[in-house]
Amino acid sequence: MIDIKELIILALTELKSNLARTMLTMLGIVIGIGSVITIMSLGEGSTQSIVDQISTFGTNVITVSPGRARRGPGMTGGTFDTLVKEDTTAILELPNIEAVSGIVSGQKNLVFEENSTSSSINGVEYDYAQIQSLEFSQGDFLNQSSIYSMTRSVVLGDELVEDLFGQGAMVVGQKIRIDGKTFKIVGVIKDSSSVIIPISTAQKILFGHDYYSSISVRVIDNQIMEQTLTNIENLLLERHEISDPDNADFDLRSPQQMIESMSSVTGVLTTVLSGIAAISLLVGGIGIMNIMLVTVTERTKDIGLLKAIGAKRKDILSQFLIESLVLTLFGGIFGVIIGAVLTYFASTAMGIHFIVSLKSILLAVGVSAAVGLLFGWYPAKKASELNPIDALRYE
Repeated sequence: MIDIKELIILALTELKSNLARTMLTMLGIVIGIGSVITIMSLGEGSTQSIVDQISTFGTNVITVSPGRARRGPGMTGGTFDTLVKEDTTAILELPNIEAVSGIVSGQKNLVFEENSTSSSINGVEYDYAQIQSLEFSQGDFLNQSSIYSMTRSVVLGDELVEDLFGQGAMVVGQKIRIDGKTFKIVGVIKDSSSVIIPISTAQKILFGHDYYSSISVRVIDNQIMEQTLTNIENLLLERHEISDPDNADFDLRSPQQMIESMSSVTGVLTTVLSGIAAISLLVGGIGIMNIMLVTVTERTKDIGLLKAIGAKRKDILSQFLIESLVLTLFGGIFGVIIGAVLTYFASTAMGIHFIVSLKSILLAVGVSAAVGLLFGWYPAKKASELNPIDALRYE
């Protein structure tokens, strides 16, 4: 009886003797595994990047949006002018609420001399800096007296400062034009592309309406986030005179809910794309089966000789199965390496986390082994069933 170690050595010897054919046979497995690894890793990296971005807004921040975030057949939803100043005042009086800020948003052009860019403008209240835990590289936040006096002051993110003024520019006191109107820069936010102005200025001068685009709420204890969400929902339903929560003209989101929602979307997309990429594994498996059948034909006399000196069916079966398994496992290893390299360059180009998880590597190795066993079984079975006399006579 031939032991496993001998079978592996025999398999490696046979694969090495036909190296070009071996490499071409592995190609389908390499491409399939590499594609699956790349897609799964980019999916995980994208999810982690989204989680990090959402977390920068704080894990204890609730966002109240007007209208309905989810709409279905037969649902009329709400309008987009349902949130007002009185809502923020009422929310602030609830338990577990630390700070509240209304937000008025819109897209406008920013101009400094010959440089211009388009950006979302956020008109906010004084507590917005505390809610979002803003850090400043220059100057400071809007002062409290400017919030409701329509002052033309602006706080810029450092990324926008670089676009308009150049890297390292000191800009506090400089003036820019927003939608043709002059604003004075009072502060620069670290690692941000935000444009922030007083909420009264946004409502009366830039956008011309009194309602809020959203409300940002910072809670004291995020361990009771669900109860706080319920309290805010009940309050707004009562204030807006809505008896059925299904007809609410607002939507509440906590960071955890946003993370779960985005993770679900990216997870489904990753699974679908991985399934499409895995089709190449099927093609690679068929290629392995074809080559193994050719190998059985080429080694018919050798099989007859082995049987003549006492090899049993299970010995022949094991020999060809292990040869197929070794072939696919090597393909899987090369596929993992190529997938990791592609993931690194793709994640760097896309600006997302580089993640190649142990789970995806183990899955790749497992799938490779399964393909080897599945598509190597028929050729191995055919080899094991050869009649030794007929095999020795084979020309």
